[in-house]
Amino acid sequence: MPRNNTTLIALDWGTSSLRAWLFDRNGDVLDTRATDMGILHLPEGGFPAALQTVTEGWVTASTPILACGMIGSRNGWREVPYLDCPVSVADIAQAIDRAADIAIVPGLRVGGAFSDVMRGEEAQVVGALAVRPSLADGAVMILPGTHSKWAHVSSGRIVSFRTYMTGELFAVLTRHSILGRLPSDCESPESARDEAFARGVLAAREPEASLSAHLFSTRSLVLNDRLEPGAARDYLSGLLIGDEVRSGTGLLATQRDASTVLIGEPALTARYAKAFTLLGHHAPETLGNTAAAGLLNLARAAGLLET
Repeated sequence: MPRNNTTLIALDWGTSSLRAWLFDRNGDVLDTRATDMGILHLPEGGFPAALQTVTEGWVTASTPILACGMIGSRNGWREVPYLDCPVSVADIAQAIDRAADIAIVPGLRVGGAFSDVMRGEEAQVVGALAVRPSLADGAVMILPGTHSKWAHVSSGRIVSFRTYMTGELFAVLTRHSILGRLPSDCESPESARDEAFARGVLAAREPEASLSAHLFSTRSLVLNDRLEPGAARDYLSGLLIGDEVRSGTGLLATQRDASTVLIGEPALTARYAKAFTLLGHHAPETLGNTAAAGLLNLARAAGLLET
């Protein structure tokens, strides 16, 4: 690739992974790389070594580097303070930390009874606004993941958001609890897994039991031969995602004129869309991963790019 045509290196640097994009002067992606060198899985040499590895052959003396995510946390390369919501794209761009060769996007926080924080997802929200400018008028953006975010946007500003530990709960329960030790001789067919997921989503809306009681049903249903062991993880996934969507759609009821969009990787957003329909709601539009578009837009707004 022509090195003199590069204009930005963008990084989404999280806890367990590091993803990088190389942009040309037209704002098109020249190359993409992904590694497992998140802030908790750094190679020998730490952050500089990880950066050198993921950007090998990309960097020139004039190429700016902009990063978002846990790289800006107190456990990251250097801590960048949170911005208090509501914030605009311009507010985030102005607060980008440029104290060293790598610029870092600030995280966001909200106060109140549900005090909350995010790092990295703000870039995806900014990217969604770049891809769909009409969302600035009013939207609820759902970002599934380890820590799912439901972000409310109004008048071009991120007003508030709420975090659900859905992905992390699934990982912990399947790796470190009795639910991960269910007997399984073989994997169930896809049809059985889909049915188990739907069964879990629908079970999550039942008011007779709390989520913790529903979770144990993953084990009891298998032991009573009412759920195939190979589909137990899908049932558990349905319970957790169903519980999140049930709660989140309660928030949507207070934002009646807001559009709803799903942002993230196709396989996971497809499960959320299915949960919406199973619970009697319209499936939101899916935008894919918008982090790259968000980082490019922030770099432009911050004046990091050459004119």
